[in-house]
Parts: sequence; structure tokens; C-alpha cells
Amino acid sequence: MNIERIHHVAYRCKDAKKTVQWYEQHLQMKFVLAIAENQVPSTKAPDPYMHVFLDAGQGNVLAFFELPNAPEMGRDTNTPEWVQHIAFKVASVQDLESTRARLQAAGIEVIGPTDHTLFKSIYFFDLNGHRLELATDIGTPEMYRKLDEVKWDMLDEWSQTRRAPQHAAWMHQRELQPGTH
Repeated sequence: MNIERIHHVAYRCKDAKKTVQWYEQHLQMKFVLAIAENQVPSTKAPDPYMHVFLDAGQGNVLAFFELPNAPEMGRDTNTPEWVQHIAFKVASVQDLESTRARLQAAGIEVIGPTDHTLFKSIYFFDLNGHRLELATDIGTPEMYRKLDEVKWDMLDEWSQTRRAPQHAAWMHQRELQPGTH
């Protein structure tokens, strides 16, 4: 088997129409499909829903379910909210910064840009409480090569110690090295 791409990633929303409008307005995602049923196709349970699909670029689709008969939506409270997020790639630091300014002008609180050495990103929440990240790559081929060389060693060490391996400590010491920014 060969996985071609992600067909879609689905999350829950409070209001399908407002969610579509929010993503169209703030992230310029196109609304591509709506499916509504009174019965869940896989389980045959009688549970009406609206399932909406948005174009996340390059064949990627972000989908949402509105479930009017389900208890109020929440999140996994045992996992920090910074872990639970959807990250979207943008083309440049300029795109990242202009989007940040647009979001802030719309009253949306934005964290960042945050420099992750390989990429820069901003973070914010959608109207449903889902944390979103916009990221743009800034790493060099050499950086990716160095990380590729140590990925299994890092994972093996982590599996044994549950402590951050130092194989790529250079990523956090860039500010101290001449000529790196």
C-alpha cells in the first residue's frame, strides 16, 4: 500500500456555518463540500450531523462535524492545549507576519512569531477553541541533513530515558554562533 496524502482531517465544531465563514474570512480557505445525514453511515446510529469540508491547499482538506444532539464539545484536559493543534504551512515569513497583523486587527489573539530554528510560526485559536498554527520553513538543507542523521538515535534514547536527547542541541544554540540568526 502507498498512502498518497491525507484525504481529510476532521474535528468537531459548534456551528458549521460560522466555522466555514471563519475559515474563509481569516485563512482564505475555500468551502468545498457539505454532507448532512440523519444517520451515521458507519454505525447506523440515528444521530444527525453536518459535515463540512474546507480546502487546506495541495489536496489537503480540513473538515468539521456539527453534532447538535451530542453533549457540549470540549477538549482532552489531560493534554496541554499547546500540544493539541492543527499546523498549516505558509509560503514565507512575510505571509506569516501579514496574516498575524490581519488576525490581530480582527481581534484574534496571536502568539509569535516563534522561532523553532527549522521554521517560524504563529499560534491562535479558531472560534471553536481549536489551536491553530501557521508555519513557514526557514531551515537549510544542511540542518535537515544533520537532523535526519540522528533521528533514530534520538528516538532510541528518548524511549529509554524519557529525557530530551542532546543530539541536536545545536538547534537551541544558534543565537550563540556567529553568522546564524
